[in-house]
Amino acid sequence: DVKKENRVMTLTLNRPEALNAANNAAYSGIRNGLLEAESDSSIAVVVVTGTGRAFCAGQDLGEMNSRNSGGDPEPSQFPSMLKALTHFRKPVIAAVNGIGVGIGMTFLSHCDLVLMASSARLRTPFPQLGLAPEAGSSYTFAHVMGWQNAAYTLMSGRWFTAQECLDMGLVWRVCEPDLLMDDTYAIAQELAANPIPSLVATKELMLAAGRASQTIDAHERENTAYASLLGGPANEEALKAFME
Repeated sequence: DVKKENRVMTLTLNRPEALNAANNAAYSGIRNGLLEAESDSSIAVVVVTGTGRAFCAGQDLGEMNSRNSGGDPEPSQFPSMLKALTHFRKPVIAAVNGIGVGIGMTFLSHCDLVLMASSARLRTPFPQLGLAPEAGSSYTFAHVMGWQNAAYTLMSGRWFTAQECLDMGLVWRVCEPDLLMDDTYAIAQELAANPIPSLVATKELMLAAGRASQTIDAHERENTAYASLLGGPANEEALKAFME
C-alpha cells in the first residue's frame, strides 16, 4: 500500500495473512514506490513498514520454490528492487513493527534510519537453510554493524531482540509498539521540513563513498554462492525442516 501525506510517502507491506512474506508483488511495489518517490518533487522522505504482527517474514518460499522448479515463469523482481533501494537518493526510514526474517532484516541495512518496536525480533536464518547471505548483507551488515556483529548475526541465524539490534547499530531507536508509527512520522516530518535538494545532495554525498557499488558487487558475489548452495543436500534437507 502507498500513502502520500505531508511530503512523506509510506510504503506498507500488506500481506498480514502471510506475515508480509516478500513475493514479486511486494518487490515490484517497493521498487515502483521508490522510483515514484524519487521523481516526485513533493516527496522528501519514504517510510517503509508492515501490517499486522510482522514487518516481513522473508522471501515467500512457495513462490521461490515454484520459480526454481520452473513452475513460475516470471523472473524475480528482487534484483530491480534492490537496485532501486541501493541507489535511492532521498531518506528512507524503516518502522519495524514486528518480526523480520531474511530480507525482513537485511533490508534494514539499506535504510538511513531504522526505528523498531520493542516487541519485534529479527533473524537471518541463512545457515539454518543451508544458504548464504543475500541483498548485499555480506557487505552492508559489516558496514553498518561492524565485522564481529555482522559475522555473529549472519553465521548464527538466531533471533535478535530490538535492544540487541540497537546495541549492534542496525537499529537507530527502539520504541514502544503503540508509539512506533507516531515516533517514526515525527522523525520523518523533521527531515521532510528541510529543502529536498539539500536532502538529496546529502544522501548522494554519503552514497558517493562507495556503499551503492560495494553493495551491488556483494550481491553479485552472493548470487554465485547462492546458486552453488541452492538445491544442494544441506539446503534441501534444511528447507524441508524449515517448512515443516
